[in-house]
Amino acid sequence: MATRLVQINMKAQDDSALGRFWAEALGWGVDSEGPGVTNLEPVGFAYPDAMAVCIDIVAGPEPKTVKNRVHLDLATTSTVHQVELVARLKELGATLADVGQGDVPWTVMADPEGNEFCVLEPRPVYQDTGPIAAVVVDCIDPRGMARFWDGAMDWTLHEVADDHATMRSAAGVGPYLEFVRTPDTKSVWNRVHLDVSLYPGDDLAAEAARLRALGATTPDIDQSGFPWTVLADPEGNEFCLLTPR
Repeated sequence: MATRLVQINMKAQDDSALGRFWAEALGWGVDSEGPGVTNLEPVGFAYPDAMAVCIDIVAGPEPKTVKNRVHLDLATTSTVHQVELVARLKELGATLADVGQGDVPWTVMADPEGNEFCVLEPRPVYQDTGPIAAVVVDCIDPRGMARFWDGAMDWTLHEVADDHATMRSAAGVGPYLEFVRTPDTKSVWNRVHLDVSLYPGDDLAAEAARLRALGATTPDIDQSGFPWTVLADPEGNEFCLLTPR
């Protein structure tokens, strides 16, 4: 058994408005599976496909209070493209953000609800990822996170070091999943988290048990009404284990 990263889940005060921002930012289509849930994926996309990690934006009343531990890095193809993308995102409602990055070649921004993201300078490694270069997870121990997620998913490890680790779909397409060492620790429920899916024919309870054996834990919440299972990785970052659709 194994899982695959299929989407990120993002909480929002106004899921429709934030969905419109991210759809315009990425050039993706917008759908909704019901009130309070806005789904984003590339136009013509057949879910699930490793070529893209989709976004589910879910309405939630809790305000954002701390820097997110999961964020998106957006790819650019040239320095001109980077400048143009930053300008366009500002017109859509994004703002420049300071998370202590100092003098760096990428641009740190925040969406209209304050969720941080980066517009990267052009890098050859990201030229075939699509608009999202990477989904980035802050952590204390990138090597430990790489061990867990390498066992949890069927993605391929590309780099593992003390300060970062990088994975990508075994198909060699779509965005990267990156773990970056940061000094701050997790203090609140993550407003942005990973959703991973079973493959058809796999058993939800059995896969959840396998992930716990790898080091996942079960958050202290009532899950009785969920058709999915909520778990947390070894550093406490919540993620959802979904059944295939």
